[in-house]
Amino acid sequence: MTNTDFESITESGPLVRELRDRIARGGPMTFRDFMEAALYHPRYGYYSTTAGATRRGGDFVTSPDVHPIFGTLVAKTLLELWETMARPKRFDVVEQGAGSGLLARDILRWAHEREPSFATALGYTLVERSAAMRDAQERATAELDLPPGTVSWADELPLGIEGVVLSNELVDAFPIHRVVRRGAELHEVYVKRDGDRFVDELGPLSTPALWSYFDALGVMPGDGHYAEVNLDAIEWMRTVTRSLSRGYTLTFDYGYEAADLYASFRRDGTLLCFYKQSAGSDPYQRIGKQDMTASVDFTTLKRTAEDAGLATIAMADQSDFLVRLGIAESLVEVQDQMEEYFARRRIVMDLIDPALLGRIKVLLQGKDVGKGALPLGFRE
Repeated sequence: MTNTDFESITESGPLVRELRDRIARGGPMTFRDFMEAALYHPRYGYYSTTAGATRRGGDFVTSPDVHPIFGTLVAKTLLELWETMARPKRFDVVEQGAGSGLLARDILRWAHEREPSFATALGYTLVERSAAMRDAQERATAELDLPPGTVSWADELPLGIEGVVLSNELVDAFPIHRVVRRGAELHEVYVKRDGDRFVDELGPLSTPALWSYFDALGVMPGDGHYAEVNLDAIEWMRTVTRSLSRGYTLTFDYGYEAADLYASFRRDGTLLCFYKQSAGSDPYQRIGKQDMTASVDFTTLKRTAEDAGLATIAMADQSDFLVRLGIAESLVEVQDQMEEYFARRRIVMDLIDPALLGRIKVLLQGKDVGKGALPLGFRE
């Protein structure tokens, strides 16, 4: 159980007061609803107010923040997928959860500098509701001299996408239900007030979908163990499949297959909080000012997509994916420049370290694309 004096440590008083009043009116709320408010409240949520969080010196660092080489290698994969689709005149890349827009910027820059025919076909849409994040994305892409209409924004995934739905560390930030197993029973974690604190309280499952989730997997958390269930990821994958007319999804995220995610050694689940690049486990600190994530269940993600008509093509660790695409060549280019060589070597290691960013999973799925050759990043 986590107990925290929220008035003394939070920087988002209005959000705390709103959550306090909500609990006073309606009783304890599910952790999922608490996390949704903390991250996505339209005025006070973390992603509504922290446009700079994904930059170095912010609360966490994603792969695009480390170096443009990441976006370059993703762009090469998108080029391969375009070619596999027989080079359509219009190729949509729709990125959801684009953060500060660095990945979009680096993909577009590489395409327009290196592959003009691909760049001509490329239309890039960023799906973003947060005004703060959208401003950051507009600044990032404005650095490029792009033809009008190359970049656009949308509040939701558009229908009729022919190309690629791209996401980087999106699904692990969806609000999750927390559960704990006690014998043969599952209990859900709710959030209540205890004086001047937010605390956990166990109660009955808020929806039978939580029990059905584990029943479909054929696995359960260990007795006495906490675990997370990302029901929002299921609905998101169904929405992606409906939105994609023809093409691929390319998903980068932290996670595991279900057997590993709910393994007996994970007594406390995978929920993590990030503030100024320090990780913690207390979600009741700095409400609205810290990020929260939980590892993705790729078994459920793939099965949901397959049931909806999206085929699983391949999955790889980011470390293998980037090595196969030739990330080491960026070192060869500067091997005679000692200072630059060692600086870039640290960058490469950040991206492929299997204990850090390298353990991110890269999932490729397809719809009505036939059986073309695997992109280089997924080949053994």
